[in-house]
Amino acid sequence: MGSSVTVVRWFAGLAFAAAAALSAAQSAPASEASPPEQKPAPTVDIALVLPLDAPAYARAADAVRTGFLDAVAASGTRLRARVFAHGVDGVLTAFEDAQRAGAKVIVGPLLRDDLKTVAAMAIDLPFTVALNQLDEAAGPPTLYTFALSVDSDARQIARRIRESPAAASANAAPATAIVTTDTPLMRRFATAFTAEWMTVGGSVPSVFRFEGKPDAMAAMRRELLRQPPAAALLAMDGVHASLVKPYLGVIPAYASALVFERDTTSTPRDLDGLIVTEIPWIITPNAPQFAGLPKREFASAPLTRLYALGLDALRIALSFREGAPERFSLEGATGQVTLEGRQFLREGRFGVFREGQLQPLDGPR
Repeated sequence: MGSSVTVVRWFAGLAFAAAAALSAAQSAPASEASPPEQKPAPTVDIALVLPLDAPAYARAADAVRTGFLDAVAASGTRLRARVFAHGVDGVLTAFEDAQRAGAKVIVGPLLRDDLKTVAAMAIDLPFTVALNQLDEAAGPPTLYTFALSVDSDARQIARRIRESPAAASANAAPATAIVTTDTPLMRRFATAFTAEWMTVGGSVPSVFRFEGKPDAMAAMRRELLRQPPAAALLAMDGVHASLVKPYLGVIPAYASALVFERDTTSTPRDLDGLIVTEIPWIITPNAPQFAGLPKREFASAPLTRLYALGLDALRIALSFREGAPERFSLEGATGQVTLEGRQFLREGRFGVFREGQLQPLDGPR
C-alpha cells in the first residue's frame, strides 16, 4: 500500500512539473521560448520573369532571355541572375518566387496583360523594369517600364518630318497624310503620330484607309498630288506598304520597322525610298558599342528585336544597384535610351530602302 502511494505521488509531481514548464514557456518572451526563424540568404540579384511556359509566347520570351543572359555573360561582373518562367495566369506566382529568392531588381513581365495584373495588385515590389508599357502611369513607385513601342517610333517620325525642308518651308501649319489599315496596332501607331505631329505644330493629317484595289489607290494618288503633303505615314505591314509606296510618287514616305516585316515582302524594289525607324542592332550591327556581344541569328526580325530588348534590359537593371537612378542614358541595341519619370524611352535609327536593302539614312555610326 505504501509503495503504491509513493508511485502515485511521483507521477503527480512529474505532471505538476510538466505543467509548470509549459506555463513558463507560454508566458516567456518569444525570444526566450524559441530562436527566431532565420530567413534564407538572398540567392538572386536580378530576376528575369518571362512567359516561357506559355506556348503562344515562348519563342518571344526565349529571345529576350537569350539576350539578357548574353548581356550578363558579357558584363564581366559577378552577378547573380536567374530566370523565373511562368505560363498563362502565372505571372504573380513567378514574381512571388523571385521575391522569395531575394531579388533586388525584377525585369518583367513581358506581356501587357501581365503588366496590368502586376500593377493592379497591392504587392510590395522591389525595383521592377517591365518590358511593356501601360496606357496610363500606374502601379507602385518602384515600377518602371521599358518597351519596344510603336508609340516611340511614331513620335520620332513626327519630329523628323517637322524638321524636314518641306515642312519647315510651309507658310502655314505643314500637312501630312496617313495611309493605314484598320488593325489595333496600326491605329495605335497612327494615333501616336497624330498626337505628336500636332504637338510640334502640324495640321490634322489627312487619313486614307487602305483598300488595295488599283482604282482606289489611283484615287488616293490624285487626292495627294492635288496638294502634296510634307510626307506620308504608312501605318501598315510590309506587304501592304509595297503596294502603296509606288502610288505616292515623290512624296516622302515613312513607316515603323515594328509594323513592317522586310523579310515578308516579295517585291522589295517597290519599297525603295521608304524611310523606317529600326533598332541599331539591326541597322548598324557592327557599331563599336556592340563589340564583345554575340551575333545570333533568329528566324525573324521581331525575334531579333526582342533579343536586343534583353541586351538593353540588363544594362537598365544594373542602374538600380544603388537605388533608383535620377538620370540614365544608354546608346543601346534598341536605340538611344533615356529615363523620363518612370519610363525608359527609346529612339531608334532611321533607315532607308535602296535597291531592296535597308541602309542607315544618315550614314554609318
